[in-house]
Amino acid sequence: MRSSTRVVDHLVRAVSSLGVQHIFGVDGANIEDLYDAAFDHRELITAVVAKHEFSAATMADGYARSTAGLGVVCATSGGGCMNLVAGLAEAYASRVPVLALVGQPPTVLEGKGAFQDSSGLAGSLDAVALFGPISHYCARVESPADLPAHLTRAVSAARRGGPAVLLLPKDIQQADLVAPAFVPPTRAYRRDIEALWRVREEIRAARAIGKIVIIAGDQVARDDARTELARFAAVLDAAVGVAPDAKDVYHHGDPGFSGVSGSMGHPELPAALQNAALCLLVGTRMPVTARAGLEDALAAVPSAALGLEPPFLPGSVYARSNDLARTLTELCGELDSGTARSTVIPLRRRIPRDDAVTPLDVPSSAGPGLRYRDVVETINAELPDGSDVFADAGNTGAAVVHHLRLPRDSRFTVALGMGGMGYAFGAGIGSAFARQYLDDGDLRRTFVIAGDGAFFMHGMEIHTAVEHDLPVTFIVFNNNAHAMCITREQLYYGDRYSFNRFRPAYPGAGIAAMFPDMCAYSPRTLSELAAAMRLCVGSPGPSFIAVDCDPDEIPPFTPFLTAPRR
Repeated sequence: MRSSTRVVDHLVRAVSSLGVQHIFGVDGANIEDLYDAAFDHRELITAVVAKHEFSAATMADGYARSTAGLGVVCATSGGGCMNLVAGLAEAYASRVPVLALVGQPPTVLEGKGAFQDSSGLAGSLDAVALFGPISHYCARVESPADLPAHLTRAVSAARRGGPAVLLLPKDIQQADLVAPAFVPPTRAYRRDIEALWRVREEIRAARAIGKIVIIAGDQVARDDARTELARFAAVLDAAVGVAPDAKDVYHHGDPGFSGVSGSMGHPELPAALQNAALCLLVGTRMPVTARAGLEDALAAVPSAALGLEPPFLPGSVYARSNDLARTLTELCGELDSGTARSTVIPLRRRIPRDDAVTPLDVPSSAGPGLRYRDVVETINAELPDGSDVFADAGNTGAAVVHHLRLPRDSRFTVALGMGGMGYAFGAGIGSAFARQYLDDGDLRRTFVIAGDGAFFMHGMEIHTAVEHDLPVTFIVFNNNAHAMCITREQLYYGDRYSFNRFRPAYPGAGIAAMFPDMCAYSPRTLSELAAAMRLCVGSPGPSFIAVDCDPDEIPPFTPFLTAPRR
């Protein structure tokens, strides 16, 4: 009779104790024991088999982003192990807590010609050297007794924001482990108190002479600090902009909303900064995508910052915090200490402003298909309450970031860390596992919006959604091209050639043929698109919409709108 105290059993119970209910991966010889343990403990954990390890990693990434918790991915050795790299690199760049459990050949065969050996011995690939630069902790578990300490360190490292990797030889996974039940490491609240005082004084001084503008970023989502940010903005009566990957941290209908910052942004935010006494960065480092087009406005305004890492803006008064929910609550109390509590307007009673940010002017397009803005506006009108949206990078992503209006209690993610195409398919599926039910028990629908280039890379993860009957609607903007690359060819290389136009394909018809029980539509008009959206929302399982677009349409992306055409 098989022991139930194997290393893999300990791992599954430990992961469950962290509040994780799903692990994502692709099975294989050197990780199959973990799947075996997941079956034995299926009341604790659901093990999901993806179609590709990149997508398994993005499933764990999306799961973590939507829950403000930990995502777990597993993979076998060799090619499976290698396929994790791009997905974990996105989690590293975007500071998403992901634990990767990676199978390895048995220890007795390391350096002896083992199939898929990555021990680093005898000229083999070194997996520790491979994963080390894209993780906050990476270790090979050399004996069963070493696992508990490695696991504690890995979880603590991942919670700091980014992947942690445990390399697990097959014989170690199968070995018995007599150890106490895993106790999750405490999540200590850490902030720089003296620096916070300086930020507080900057805020007080600015309130005395003018307006404060907040630019909020993705750490607000990772720390689940949306409510605290809204109250903080209300206490300061601040204008609020959001970084492109943080559209869900402040609702577009709330007072002071000034749009998206940076390369996919709105003109209201630079206008607000021109008259501001202080720009306060909350949970964003202001990378290029978040500050493009704002450089002059930001340089003319004093700035302060709260977050896990210092901003890229020089001269900002910076205070470190690893929990923005708690820090914003503390600041609210201190900044409002001179006012009676009853004078703070409750969030639900505040009168929302019109959500009228100004869209960027883009060149007219006379090509085939529907226009980006019209498509996104049609999607906006049909999104159910609480919908989550995952967008892929590229022209499609720029249009979604710029034009999308999320319902309340929604999540939004676009992968701008590495910008890997096809990210949204896995991430949306991972999130749907975590958030497929609303508070009232009804299904919450997740929408994955991507271009056809991203679809051809990792779109077959739709099969995983079908296998698990997930409430996910996949919307593919089909322009038979890598459209952002076409735009660059036109703007920067004289439009003399194109490597990025493809022969026509029909993804809607293809998906309908592959999955005849799934709702799949190819609307040609906006009214047909609206009808297709309603049918998809009314369908309990996965659904698919392919919308033809013009490959030559310029998206709302300021570098393309300001570049001189060669």
